[in-house]
Amino acid sequence: MVDISGLSSPDPAIRRAVADEMGAAAREVGFLYVSGHGLDEALFTDVLAAAQAFFAQPIDRKMASYIGQSVNHSGYVPEGEEVFPGGAIDRKEAYDLNLDLPEAGAETPMLGPNLWPDQAGFREAASAYYSAVSELAKRLFRGFALALDLPEDHFEPYRRRPPSQLRMIHYPFDPTVQDRDGIGAHTDYEFFTILRGTAPGLEVLNGAGQWIDAPPVPGAYVINIGDMLEAWTNGTFTATTHRVRKVAQERYSFPFFATCDYETVVEPDPRLVSSERPARYGRLISGAHLFAQTARTFGYLKARRARGELVLPEDEARFGRLGPLPT
Repeated sequence: MVDISGLSSPDPAIRRAVADEMGAAAREVGFLYVSGHGLDEALFTDVLAAAQAFFAQPIDRKMASYIGQSVNHSGYVPEGEEVFPGGAIDRKEAYDLNLDLPEAGAETPMLGPNLWPDQAGFREAASAYYSAVSELAKRLFRGFALALDLPEDHFEPYRRRPPSQLRMIHYPFDPTVQDRDGIGAHTDYEFFTILRGTAPGLEVLNGAGQWIDAPPVPGAYVINIGDMLEAWTNGTFTATTHRVRKVAQERYSFPFFATCDYETVVEPDPRLVSSERPARYGRLISGAHLFAQTARTFGYLKARRARGELVLPEDEARFGRLGPLPT
């Protein structure tokens, strides 16, 4: 648990002290909780209420906003639409939202106007929450830069219109389910994730190859490192593998996947490469990596690939800890 209120201090020494705590967690674990973030609790209450109202609708009303109808990969994700390679269908549904650019066309696969449902208050609640968490992401980017001994504004030039995504996920109540694996083990594709959930279920793989719980902490947000920050830092920060365990209770989860601009070139920062620690990753394009991984898990994008409408690059570098660390 890191109190990040000091990131807003005018005193550089206080900001650096908080950044050092964040950096220690990013190096050693890859997961942390943050408090002192300053986000109004009413924002989360409102977006949770909007999600509950949307998912309580009949399936035909929800499918009117089906993600396959969007131009920027936004909209309703029904059960069975998203399946990780080698995984099974999970009992979950979602609504995915990106940086809303109503004036833009489909500039890239992840930028453009959001597909909004016909539901009073949904757009307002989701937009307010997205904006607030985006500002939190900006502070965390500055903190992680300091933790890496980089200029505090190091990431700012790469974050003009980032395709950061907010997912509103619903795991329906199932009284018959036994605690077992749900969403398969994976790392997140972007730079880092800011997560708020309503019930247990999230598990993190530690360095010994053991799954440990990361339950909700009232008022706090879970932060975990993603693929792009692991590559940027040449493995100094770890994209930690995690999964969702099925639990016998209804659960809502709101991950915000913070990233840089679509065309951002991601490769190990030269200041984090040495003869003792040579570059571990090749050159990636941030948005292309994000979309390629997304296209491997969503049904409507898999169908487009099968029809030859999408061509994806070969599998890229493997991120995160997928088993015990070598001794």
